[in-house]
Amino acid sequence: MSAQPARTGFGISEVLAQLRGEFPDVSVSKIRFLESEGLIQPARSPSNYRRFGAADVARLRYILSAQRDEYLPLRVIKDRLAAADGDAGADPDDLERRAARRPLSRRELLDAAGIDESYLAELEDFGLVRASGRQYGPDAVAAAQIIAALGKYGVQARHLRAVRAAVERETALIEQVVAPTLRQRSPGSRDRAAQTAREVAALSLRLHASLMGDALAEAGLDVAGLPAGHVSGGSAGPLAEPDRAGRGYGENGFAGPAAARSGA
Repeated sequence: MSAQPARTGFGISEVLAQLRGEFPDVSVSKIRFLESEGLIQPARSPSNYRRFGAADVARLRYILSAQRDEYLPLRVIKDRLAAADGDAGADPDDLERRAARRPLSRRELLDAAGIDESYLAELEDFGLVRASGRQYGPDAVAAAQIIAALGKYGVQARHLRAVRAAVERETALIEQVVAPTLRQRSPGSRDRAAQTAREVAALSLRLHASLMGDALAEAGLDVAGLPAGHVSGGSAGPLAEPDRAGRGYGENGFAGPAAARSGA
């Protein structure tokens, strides 16, 4: 029997098998489209079949996550990947974490959130989105995306001033909790304070979800399984689209998305 050459990498069907548990809608045509757009570049076998390495699978997982969880257009994803690719010594398995945490320019944030310049200016006026210098961190991007999604239900930026105020009060509480640790001025005290802040913030989010679930239940609304959310950079999954066939925006006292952008 003649020796067969060792096969390297995964075939496209094997890649689908790895990804479909997390991304049920992924398909061969989707992967081919991403390749045609230059987002992935799998190797080719001598018979011209696509062969995907571990880095290619990690790259695909990041692309699909960014589309599903962050609603990012392919142009923004491609720019993020290009920036990540610039670090030649990076571990491919760390691609998603590095790219997702890269600050975005104002133009990139507008594209990622699907909003216009005037609406972003309004969010900034209300303190709902804040830049760091001339760029926006991942938390600012996530806030813009969530607020844009709320806008589809007729929720306007001005309706969220109470949310901003509540966050500032909870932040002040967390600062009080960690203040004794920060005053120690010992090695590692700042890291310990940051860890405590993360833990208290996570508990605060869980409490917020529990109290909201209880309040909505008292109002006769069944919201069993309300997600508790995540801290800084996490994702609670895709945001649901409003039921436009149901009650009109005017019935709940809110204007529609167009009015939300116009400030009506």
